[in-house]
Amino acid sequence: MFRTLREDWGRLDLLFNNAGTNVPTRPINEHSAEELHDVISSNLLGALYCSREAFAIMRAQRPTGGRIINNGSVAAHSPRPGSPAYTAAKHGMTGLTKSLILDGSPFGISCCQVDIGNAATARTERVESGVPQANGKVRREPRLSLDVVVRHIVHLTEMPPESCVAFSTILPVGMPLFGRG
Repeated sequence: MFRTLREDWGRLDLLFNNAGTNVPTRPINEHSAEELHDVISSNLLGALYCSREAFAIMRAQRPTGGRIINNGSVAAHSPRPGSPAYTAAKHGMTGLTKSLILDGSPFGISCCQVDIGNAATARTERVESGVPQANGKVRREPRLSLDVVVRHIVHLTEMPPESCVAFSTILPVGMPLFGRG
């Protein structure tokens, strides 16, 4: 894919690492090795491999530079109960973002991470019915319009190349994040 991109377009100015998956919440000992591997592979290794290829193009192109945006998660700040692989992957994404900020700077490559809370997608429908909290209770949680999330990400893509918002968190008002865990 990246080879074709380079051949057809000659340069790459933006990569959005947005792929991911999860498994049902339960204690770590109840997850199979395959489930754990799939979540880490999709959420972290996919971004790592795509970043490697994008970084190579952005570093070699003239003029050098570009922007990599990583879809993190509020799980990087505060995990949900029973989500060890997802939480580990999103913590890893934060490390990847910090590393790319450091390594990309000399080449004009910026990297940022958007930690998204409950965006209104099919995947988060269940939060409106109630999900387990760190205190053992089940609580309904609000969701944020996907349009608001998209506008935030588009804003990051439109920033001048010499600027970078390293980390941002976007979540619906009332989502239990701070104080969770």
